[in-house]
Amino acid sequence: MLVYSHVAGNSTPPDYELADRIALTRPSQVKALGHPLRNTILGLLHERAATVTELAIALGRPKSTVAHHVKVLAEAGLVQVVRTRRVRAIEERFYGRTARMFYVSVERSADGEEMPRDFNDFEVAARESSEAFRDGKLWGFIRHARISEAQASDFWERMAELVAEFDQLPRSGDTMYGFAVGVYPTDQPTLPAVMSSRSGKPPLPRSRRAL
Repeated sequence: MLVYSHVAGNSTPPDYELADRIALTRPSQVKALGHPLRNTILGLLHERAATVTELAIALGRPKSTVAHHVKVLAEAGLVQVVRTRRVRAIEERFYGRTARMFYVSVERSADGEEMPRDFNDFEVAARESSEAFRDGKLWGFIRHARISEAQASDFWERMAELVAEFDQLPRSGDTMYGFAVGVYPTDQPTLPAVMSSRSGKPPLPRSRRAL
């Protein structure tokens, strides 16, 4: 299901219409996300639509290299031409994301092919934030809580809303900030069940209590 955001007349980025979320259901789509340069391109297109030339300048990479990676993203349905502009006899194509957020579907592809794993966002964040940590400019927290899978899923939806809010902040300044969020199961220890005040034993589950 695609939910579209209408940005006409809105100052929040990006400057084109796109879906809020798209499920990646084909292995080729997930593989397209597996290259760091392609992820950087997608990140730049969060701000506004851009031509291959503009992306090449921003990335400091040859235009032919960037054009190849944009083609891979377009064939995977992750970017598309959102507008064109004619300069003299040349038509410039401006590319934009097809969605603010992509998520990997857990289902197998139609031909039974295994879905490749997505990259680890926190490994990327750890590399990117190392210099900020050294400079004392890393703002972060880590917490652990014993919760159910349903609670974790609900909390993730709230985090996704916060990510969308971050994506749509008006752009200003000269620094590109990173923002990493996630929720995941761990092997952290948990406290034993609370003891009953009378018996000194853990309370029985509700289904086992004498009624």
